[in-house]
Amino acid sequence: MRIAVVALGKIGLPLAVQFADAGHEVVGVDVSQATVDLVNQGQEPFPGEAHLQDKLTELVPAGRLRATTDYAEAIPDADAVVLVVPLFVNDETWEPDFAWMDAATESLAAHLTPGTLVSYETTLPVGTTRNRWKPMLERISGLTEGEDFDLVFSPERVLTGRVFADLRKYPKLVGGLSDAGTAKGIDFYEQVLTFDERPDLNRPNGVWDMGSAEAAEMAKLAETTYRDVNIGLANQFAVYADKEGIDVNRVIDACNSQPYSHIHRPGIAVGGHCIPVYPRLYLSTDPEASIVRTARQFNAAMPDYVVGQVKNLLGSLKGVKVAVLGASYRGGVKETAFSGIFETVRSLRSEGALVSVEDPMYEDAELEAFGWKPYHLGEKVDAVIIQADHKSYADLSPADFPGIKLLFDGRRVTKAENWAGTPRLVIGE
Repeated sequence: MRIAVVALGKIGLPLAVQFADAGHEVVGVDVSQATVDLVNQGQEPFPGEAHLQDKLTELVPAGRLRATTDYAEAIPDADAVVLVVPLFVNDETWEPDFAWMDAATESLAAHLTPGTLVSYETTLPVGTTRNRWKPMLERISGLTEGEDFDLVFSPERVLTGRVFADLRKYPKLVGGLSDAGTAKGIDFYEQVLTFDERPDLNRPNGVWDMGSAEAAEMAKLAETTYRDVNIGLANQFAVYADKEGIDVNRVIDACNSQPYSHIHRPGIAVGGHCIPVYPRLYLSTDPEASIVRTARQFNAAMPDYVVGQVKNLLGSLKGVKVAVLGASYRGGVKETAFSGIFETVRSLRSEGALVSVEDPMYEDAELEAFGWKPYHLGEKVDAVIIQADHKSYADLSPADFPGIKLLFDGRRVTKAENWAGTPRLVIGE
């Protein structure tokens, strides 16, 4: 097949590579000339994705994968077009911002030719594929969905850093606007993906028919919103445990010893492209989902809670030197999307603290570009807050922080025995 992939980001590029590695001709489209140039040179534009560089080194020189900024070069006569353009959410209104996706869809539609399967993999509010993309594609292309082209929704279900493994591990969900369209979507993904055996599933791992685009859209939103709600519940348990002097982790371990309980772990923040965003996409079409809204608001307030705990122990934070460890939203990933670092720094500064930031994955200049003063282990500091669970933080001790009066480990990554004699706080203990 000839396949076009629109947007060569941290999900789109590995997808393009996966399709090419399965033996198909793939053209990637991206608005960034720098990204296109790197891909065409066989170089990964971003670090940290397992096996990506090795596959690029093989596939690009072989002519099976190339990139362009020109939709007219990529879209016409494609057997399938897969779109993975980011969808943003307005921080104030919580409404989805379709600007980038609209622009990509308009450009795609202008060059769409008969016989093409169009698949959206970007997580969407329920009903978007049918009510937004279908009319837009038809109006601009002059083609009719279900007759001239087919449209499906098939959500990405992978994590950056392990995309290729996740593509094999998790069922691929497909929902179209008609039975025939869904069948074409299923046939496409069966040709480009292979799957691990999963005896834990109640049906064979592979491409799963969701029955409709709406069901596929909801499945992606539901699986991620579940995690946010679960973490919100864990955080509420932890805040209560703090008041009562209870170790919430012991409680959670005890609860999860039964197969009916799957309580997640509390933490200083919920970050990344998915968990903080998708509940708001869900709420955009189900505004009465009060449980979802409460959990999202509670999780968003956790950095303020941590800073409040530090203030309770130290008193006024005005002029207090506080180092925040971890700019990334999670350990081992160089990515700040919706990271708790932003709210943690903001909250500390609002209390008058002198804030600096450390992250082993970022250079000083990169931290400074965010408006943060870089911190280096060994520099004098009054308090330390751990925001991301980088593995290197596990062995930290007071010797790394001259003058430290308090450690607040927001991820429970440090070893309690290393901190004997120095106050060490965690959430829910």
